[in-house]
Amino acid sequence: MCLAVPGRVLRIQERDGTRMADVDFGGVVKEVCLEYLPDLQVGEYAIVHVGFALQRLDEESARQTLELFSELGMLEEEFGDPWKAAAGEEAQL
Repeated sequence: MCLAVPGRVLRIQERDGTRMADVDFGGVVKEVCLEYLPDLQVGEYAIVHVGFALQRLDEESARQTLELFSELGMLEEEFGDPWKAAAGEEAQL
């Protein structure tokens, strides 16, 4: 399954002429393209799908959605377990 997941912008930079950001998805940080939301700022939340920030989201809605996704196991399904990945356990499974 491929979800559109809310994330919080941690850092914004330009890479090869493209506005990119490091985005926190409940503890997992991924690089995201901000070209569809050129005025998104550090600290704001956005819905992200396949590496693109698509829509701005308020903090409370983002928090509630991340909590629900986490309870349902959807964040682990989408991103994997970062601790297992760091330990190399996923490759052994």
